[in-house]
Amino acid sequence: MLRFSILFAVILVTLFAAELTQPIQSAVVLPWTAALVRISAGLINLIDPHVTAFGKIIQSTTNGFAVSIEAGCNGIEAAIVLIAAMLAFPAPWKYRVIGIFVGLFAVQALNIVRVISLFYLGQWNMKVFEWAHLYLWQALIMLDVLIVWLIWLRTLPSISSPPSVGTVTQQPTTP
Repeated sequence: MLRFSILFAVILVTLFAAELTQPIQSAVVLPWTAALVRISAGLINLIDPHVTAFGKIIQSTTNGFAVSIEAGCNGIEAAIVLIAAMLAFPAPWKYRVIGIFVGLFAVQALNIVRVISLFYLGQWNMKVFEWAHLYLWQALIMLDVLIVWLIWLRTLPSISSPPSVGTVTQQPTTP
């Protein structure tokens, strides 16, 4: 557990530091955010054709209300926590890679629901929007990360511990 905790902290700090660099911002964060905006707006357009998206903004053409997807709202921080946990845990690499891809999909799917719900909450009531944005959805996204990680843990093959040094194991006898 100590090894996991230390490794998790080191990976987490490293990934958060990397996220802040200009090359990662340009190559990962901005395209990720733009994709989140396009997907969210595309889904909204299925039921509400009066929505447009540009850059990191989703806007209603009916009333002018808009949301801007900023750092912390694009799901990257939640993804970093999930990736760090999966990389730090002693598991076969195949399971880590599959877990990261499936986990990222789960976190981002919920984040899309978050963006769309906040888009409509903001048009309905700004006080509710602020509460949901600052408290409810922050907790739900991190809870999603925890649940995804716990489910992933349950899918891992059981690890049989090797006998300790000095332990005598009984060998089968032949008749």
